[in-house]
Amino acid sequence: MRSIRSPRNGAISAPDARAFRLWSQRAVVVVEGAIVRHERLETTAMIILAILASLTAIGLLCWLLFTLAVFALPAFVGVTAGAWAHDSGAGIAGAIVVGAIAAAMTLAVGHLLIAFVRPMWLKLVVAIAFVAPAAIAGFHATHGIVKHLMPSEAWQIAFSIIGAVAVGITAFVRVAGMATAPGPSGRDLVRA
Repeated sequence: MRSIRSPRNGAISAPDARAFRLWSQRAVVVVEGAIVRHERLETTAMIILAILASLTAIGLLCWLLFTLAVFALPAFVGVTAGAWAHDSGAGIAGAIVVGAIAAAMTLAVGHLLIAFVRPMWLKLVVAIAFVAPAAIAGFHATHGIVKHLMPSEAWQIAFSIIGAVAVGITAFVRVAGMATAPGPSGRDLVRA
């Protein structure tokens, strides 16, 4: 500190330039009654929780996509029939009822055809009728996710095709499982 003479009061002390530089690099805030909290830990925890919640949500949506892939054809038929019923004047309630009945009938006919048709090629045609809309839905669902993750359109299409194949295979396995409905096992039957 050096002192500067004032004409009125005498000496006034003022900080020298080196001390001022040190103080200018630090911020000192005095607030009465304030509790100093370190928000860095809270922010980091929230970021980690947000990442984990996002991954969980993506996993649940993928599980839902694979679970509901078999129902893509009945859903398409139901929505189409419901839209037709609404356009023809049935109203919203009538459109919902017509759509639900059309979807249920499509699923029931698919189950019956796969279960009771004997030629394998005809079962394959019915299975393809269920698998094709599921694969298309898988393509578009995967494309909707990857277009936000990567800028390259070529890679977006590549991953979307992989998603379509995965959903198509899953739907085919589930449709093939419809043909082998659980029946009575040989152990439970009494032999005469």
